[in-house]
Amino acid sequence: MVSVVQNVAIDCSDAYELARFWSEVTGSPLHPQDRPGGRETQVMLPEGPVLYFNQVPEPKTIKNRIHLCLRPTTSREEEVERLLALGATLVADRRQSDGAGWAVLADPEGNEFCVLRGESDRAAMPS
Repeated sequence: MVSVVQNVAIDCSDAYELARFWSEVTGSPLHPQDRPGGRETQVMLPEGPVLYFNQVPEPKTIKNRIHLCLRPTTSREEEVERLLALGATLVADRRQSDGAGWAVLADPEGNEFCVLRGESDRAAMPS
């Protein structure tokens, strides 16, 4: 027997608004029954588990022990710029001059996530 990952739960202060941010990031819709002010909201990813946002009273206080890593369909640089325009912030720049590495960003509530090299970036890397 095995277990299947049903969702990735993210505690937050405003479930609907944070889910809207991640809906824009992933290009995936919110659950059709979710509404502003709801304490629980889901982003329905086309494959894999659901992103589940759960409203909690306490604020985030320390670094995430688990985080999402995103592989963009565009270049890493284009995706970082798009995400910053959506409201993310740059936390740490781990990009290297040879094109390797990643960028650590945070969503509007401070949850860290990484942006990896896109397929075009990886194809341009020397073997």
